[in-house]
Amino acid sequence: MHIVSALFIDSFEMRQVDGPATRIDLTGVHFSLAAPSPVPVTIEPHLMGLIYCPPDDSGKGVFEVVFRSGLDPDSPELARNVSPFTVEPGKFTYRLVRGALEMTDYGSIFAHCRIGLGGWMIVPLTLLPPKQ
Repeated sequence: MHIVSALFIDSFEMRQVDGPATRIDLTGVHFSLAAPSPVPVTIEPHLMGLIYCPPDDSGKGVFEVVFRSGLDPDSPELARNVSPFTVEPGKFTYRLVRGALEMTDYGSIFAHCRIGLGGWMIVPLTLLPPKQ
Protein backbone atom coordinates (compact mmCIF):
# COMPACT_ATOMS: atom_id res chain seq x y z
CA MET A 1 0.00 0.00 0.00
CA HIS A 2 1.10 3.56 -0.62
CA ILE A 3 0.18 6.91 0.89
CA VAL A 4 -0.50 9.08 -2.14
CA SER A 5 -1.16 12.22 -0.10
CA ALA A 6 -1.74 13.35 3.46
CA LEU A 7 -3.11 16.87 3.99
CA PHE A 8 -4.83 18.99 6.60
CA ILE A 9 -8.22 20.02 5.18
CA ASP A 10 -11.41 21.81 6.19
CA SER A 11 -13.72 19.48 4.25
CA PHE A 12 -14.06 17.22 1.22
CA GLU A 13 -16.70 15.93 -1.14
CA MET A 14 -16.68 12.87 -3.38
CA ARG A 15 -18.47 12.84 -6.73
CA GLN A 16 -18.84 10.50 -9.70
CA VAL A 17 -17.82 11.58 -13.19
CA ASP A 18 -17.83 9.84 -16.57
CA GLY A 19 -15.89 6.65 -16.76
CA PRO A 20 -17.19 5.84 -14.12
CA ALA A 21 -14.52 7.63 -12.15
CA THR A 22 -14.49 9.36 -8.79
CA ARG A 23 -13.35 12.87 -7.98
CA ILE A 24 -12.44 14.14 -4.52
CA ASP A 25 -12.96 17.85 -4.05
CA LEU A 26 -10.78 19.10 -1.17
CA THR A 27 -11.64 22.41 0.48
CA GLY A 28 -9.40 24.47 2.70
CA VAL A 29 -6.12 22.56 2.36
CA HIS A 30 -3.82 24.21 4.89
CA PHE A 31 -0.51 23.95 6.70
CA SER A 32 -1.21 26.61 9.34
CA LEU A 33 -4.17 27.90 11.31
CA ALA A 34 -4.91 30.68 13.74
CA ALA A 35 -5.63 29.54 17.29
CA PRO A 36 -9.31 30.00 18.23
CA SER A 37 -8.15 31.60 21.51
CA PRO A 38 -4.85 32.31 23.27
CA VAL A 39 -2.82 29.30 24.41
CA PRO A 40 -3.26 26.96 26.12
CA VAL A 41 -5.85 25.77 23.61
CA THR A 42 -7.09 22.50 22.12
CA ILE A 43 -7.21 22.30 18.33
CA GLU A 44 -8.87 19.56 16.29
CA PRO A 45 -7.42 19.59 12.77
CA HIS A 46 -8.66 17.13 10.13
CA LEU A 47 -5.96 15.14 8.34
CA MET A 48 -6.95 13.22 5.21
CA GLY A 49 -4.75 10.37 4.03
CA LEU A 50 -5.25 9.11 0.46
CA ILE A 51 -4.08 5.52 0.04
CA TYR A 52 -3.49 3.39 -3.05
CA CYS A 53 -3.63 -0.40 -2.99
CA PRO A 54 -1.66 -2.16 -5.76
CA PRO A 55 -3.55 -4.89 -7.67
CA ASP A 56 -1.42 -7.67 -6.14
CA ASP A 57 -1.93 -6.53 -2.50
CA SER A 58 -4.33 -8.09 0.04
CA GLY A 59 -6.28 -4.84 0.50
CA LYS A 60 -5.99 -4.95 4.29
CA GLY A 61 -3.95 -2.33 6.10
CA VAL A 62 -3.59 -0.06 9.09
CA PHE A 63 -3.20 3.72 8.79
CA GLU A 64 -1.28 5.16 11.75
CA VAL A 65 -0.92 8.86 12.53
CA VAL A 66 1.21 10.11 15.40
CA PHE A 67 1.05 13.84 16.10
CA ARG A 68 4.45 14.93 17.44
CA SER A 69 6.02 18.18 18.57
CA GLY A 70 8.96 17.70 16.17
CA LEU A 71 10.19 16.05 12.99
CA ASP A 72 12.24 13.44 14.83
CA PRO A 73 10.44 10.11 15.43
CA ASP A 74 11.50 10.39 19.07
CA SER A 75 9.86 13.83 19.50
CA PRO A 76 7.19 13.95 22.21
CA GLU A 77 3.88 12.41 21.17
CA LEU A 78 0.82 14.69 21.39
CA ALA A 79 -1.78 12.22 20.09
CA ARG A 80 -2.04 8.96 18.14
CA ASN A 81 -4.65 7.39 15.88
CA VAL A 82 -4.58 3.85 14.47
CA SER A 83 -7.23 3.00 11.88
CA PRO A 84 -7.55 -0.45 10.25
CA PHE A 85 -9.01 -0.41 6.74
CA THR A 86 -9.86 -2.60 3.78
CA VAL A 87 -9.68 -1.47 0.17
CA GLU A 88 -10.25 -3.34 -3.09
CA PRO A 89 -6.88 -4.18 -4.69
CA GLY A 90 -6.10 -1.78 -7.53
CA LYS A 91 -8.23 0.97 -5.96
CA PHE A 92 -7.87 3.98 -3.68
CA THR A 93 -9.33 4.73 -0.25
CA TYR A 94 -9.05 7.52 2.26
CA ARG A 95 -8.73 7.83 6.02
CA LEU A 96 -9.89 10.91 7.89
CA VAL A 97 -8.15 11.53 11.21
CA ARG A 98 -9.23 14.22 13.64
CA GLY A 99 -6.64 14.94 16.30
CA ALA A 100 -7.51 16.60 19.62
CA LEU A 101 -4.25 18.41 20.32
CA GLU A 102 -3.61 20.37 23.49
CA MET A 103 -1.29 23.22 22.53
CA THR A 104 0.57 25.16 25.22
CA ASP A 105 2.50 27.34 22.77
CA TYR A 106 2.31 28.57 19.19
CA GLY A 107 4.46 26.80 16.62
CA SER A 108 4.57 23.67 14.51
CA ILE A 109 3.40 20.14 15.14
CA PHE A 110 4.01 17.24 12.79
CA ALA A 111 1.66 14.44 11.76
CA HIS A 112 3.80 11.33 11.22
CA CYS A 113 1.76 9.03 8.94
CA ARG A 114 2.39 5.47 7.77
CA ILE A 115 0.71 2.29 6.63
CA GLY A 116 1.54 -0.79 8.68
CA LEU A 117 5.22 -0.73 9.55
CA GLY A 118 6.17 1.24 6.41
CA GLY A 119 8.09 4.49 6.21
CA TRP A 120 6.77 7.71 7.70
CA MET A 121 5.30 10.58 5.71
CA ILE A 122 5.45 13.79 7.76
CA VAL A 123 2.93 16.62 7.38
CA PRO A 124 3.55 19.93 9.23
CA LEU A 125 0.89 22.14 10.79
CA THR A 126 1.70 25.50 12.39
CA LEU A 127 -0.48 27.05 15.09
CA LEU A 128 -0.48 30.85 14.82
CA PRO A 129 -1.59 33.38 17.46
CA PRO A 130 -5.31 34.24 17.33
CA LYS A 131 -6.43 36.86 14.87
CA GLN A 132 -6.52 40.26 16.56
